[in-house]
Amino acid sequence: METMIPADVVAASNAQREAALRTDYAALGERLSRRGIAIDDMVARVARFGVAIPSWGVGTGGTRFARFPGPGEPRDVFDKIEDCAVIQQLTRATPTVSLHIPWDKADPQRLKQAAARFGLGFDAMNSNTFSDAKDQKLSYKFGSLSHADAAVRRQAVEHNLECIEIGSTLGSKALTVWIGDGSNFPGQVNFARAFERYLEAMREIYAALPDDWRLFSEHKMYEPAFYSTVVQDWGTNYIIAKELGERAFCLVDLGHHAPNVNIEMIVSRLIQFGKLGGFHFNDSKYGDDDLDAGSIDPYRLFLVFNELVDAELSGAKDFSPAHMLDQSHNVTDPIESLMLSAAEVQRAYAQALLVDRKALEGFQEDNDALMATQTLKTAYRTDVEPILAMARLQGGGAIDPVAAYRASHYRAKVAAERPAAAAGGGGIV
Repeated sequence: METMIPADVVAASNAQREAALRTDYAALGERLSRRGIAIDDMVARVARFGVAIPSWGVGTGGTRFARFPGPGEPRDVFDKIEDCAVIQQLTRATPTVSLHIPWDKADPQRLKQAAARFGLGFDAMNSNTFSDAKDQKLSYKFGSLSHADAAVRRQAVEHNLECIEIGSTLGSKALTVWIGDGSNFPGQVNFARAFERYLEAMREIYAALPDDWRLFSEHKMYEPAFYSTVVQDWGTNYIIAKELGERAFCLVDLGHHAPNVNIEMIVSRLIQFGKLGGFHFNDSKYGDDDLDAGSIDPYRLFLVFNELVDAELSGAKDFSPAHMLDQSHNVTDPIESLMLSAAEVQRAYAQALLVDRKALEGFQEDNDALMATQTLKTAYRTDVEPILAMARLQGGGAIDPVAAYRASHYRAKVAAERPAAAAGGGGIV
């Protein structure tokens, strides 16, 4: 299996840090053993946890106002796969790539070969009917799967069917559908008719799924439609999943909610009724900011994972959530941000594994609010970095992925090989 970062660079970086890691690991192991937790078991569980990298995430993002390209940006999907390989090599936490069509459209066999070079697989396919592609016959300016024009809806359905076909060749097992359909003015659309058209189109897409595939529908409160959105919240998303069938699930993007929404409770509800499909992990301060995971509210990320671990340990029905990052990197090196975000997701998972669930349940049953919340805080305050670093070291990755990455001068190398992208207008990618 090929690697993008020379092995000696990673080894040299690890050699500088391994002694300190083993000291910290032993100290944490002793502390955890007093709580009846075996640290080696924790490392094994964290090592098995993976999160998918979005192919578009390795490029520089943008806003509605401007986009400022970074050095060495991927020129095509094959450059993206190489950048994703760097992230997996150093973190050992991102074994799959989630593609976006038509942005990543290429010969599926070439894509398989490119990923196989680095031991990467493919996660959920993502369709794009929220922007117009080059040479596209009909525009999605006024919607796609819910458009008033049947011909536009037909085009959008066919695009999703194409995504399924490509994904089947790649070994993907899921299709994620997010649409920007909605309205910007009162009276612009009929809410009920638009939703019925959406359901009709999604039923056709669902019917075309291979037997071992799942369909993830994704909700978003607003943007690009600011007055109304067809799939605006988790309740509508749940209705969609129930209407379509047993292989339809809800995807939760952490940035797609109002600032004060209790996302962890939404996660609990979807788990309880067997309709949680997975996540797009990012963080938010004001809206759909698509910031690095854990950069604003790491405690909320932990609380989400508290619900996930609780479901995992209790054997919840139809519980097999997909995990993927979904971020826009405007002022940082995308590879560095994605490496740190993958670690933050693993960190939240590890912290949630430390929750004393028997004690928590007792405090809940006794209505002891103070001790219940302190039980969560005890787990959250535990520094699990030695567990994450040991999982990386044992898996052949870097104890400090960002340090190893910078020591490799990978960004400068690809910047010399990849022509600089032209600055332009707005847009997330």
